[in-house]
Amino acid sequence: MNSSNLKKVTYTINTIIIFIVLGMMFFFSTCPAPFLVYFSIPTLIVYLIGYVLIHKEKLYFYVWMVYIWITLYMFLTTICLGYNYGFHLYSLSMIPIIYYTNYMGYKINTKTINAGVFSVVILLAYLGCTFYVTSFGPIYQGSELSAALFWIVNSIIVFFFLIYYTRLLIKNIITSEDKLREMSYVDRLTGLYNRHYMMEMLEKVMTASETDTVAMIDIDDFKKINDTYGHNAGDCVLKKLSDIMRTLCPDVVISRWGGEEFLLLIGETSDAKDKMEQLRRMVEKEDFTFEGKKIHVTITIGLASKESSQSLDQWIQSADNRLYAGKNNGKNAVIGF
Repeated sequence: MNSSNLKKVTYTINTIIIFIVLGMMFFFSTCPAPFLVYFSIPTLIVYLIGYVLIHKEKLYFYVWMVYIWITLYMFLTTICLGYNYGFHLYSLSMIPIIYYTNYMGYKINTKTINAGVFSVVILLAYLGCTFYVTSFGPIYQGSELSAALFWIVNSIIVFFFLIYYTRLLIKNIITSEDKLREMSYVDRLTGLYNRHYMMEMLEKVMTASETDTVAMIDIDDFKKINDTYGHNAGDCVLKKLSDIMRTLCPDVVISRWGGEEFLLLIGETSDAKDKMEQLRRMVEKEDFTFEGKKIHVTITIGLASKESSQSLDQWIQSADNRLYAGKNNGKNAVIGF
């Protein structure tokens, strides 16, 4: 979640809280609890100020203001009405929400409140109102019906926020995990899979009965391209070649093996050599350009099929050996089995 989305979520939550405060204000007037009716007025003002802080992206100050006020709100309503109304339940939802807010502040790189300190403040407020109610009883004595209604409404509100923020937290964790997995599996320059991902795929293939084929591809004279046109040109060639391979081989697992080398897991196919020959010719004919300069690019490919007597390293080495056999015999060739 970026800062823009966080602002939208905060706007929504702030609006929901205002409606809750208005509803509570009505309930307080029926208890009756006149002090809490009057206290609802500055509470509404606080959340109206919240809109201004959200708009100006002062989320740090907004969080401070809201958490302090909710803590005060929980403290005063519990003292006034006692435990039967369920206002003390807000403390159960506030602490996990504070830690979620801390997490989101870290995610978008903004200043965050000290969740530990604030949790202690909430605990002290909770213990304070508990001590008062158990020692002196609530200030107002409402009916059993109003107490039951408040308990239900407050329980629903607390569970709503717990469920909502827990869902957001899990969703963000899953998104982060997906991004981390993608970063660990994908080469940043080319967008192809990296060596780590390919090794995992090959290890799975080794346990299967199919006779799969790998192709080791190397760009001919790549060092010369870098020395002549610069490393940015070399990067351009790598990306263009990657696009060509993706277009021609949509059903093939393609990885950047390292530097200018690529390893392809073609799978169980009888036309692997023909497919790689087609790729070789396409690359040879393709116009590689960088800053208006044409770069002639060719590739050499070594093919190897999986054999039951081979280990994974031996299988890859077999393709690598054929690749370098092609390099030693003039380059721009496909050496098959």
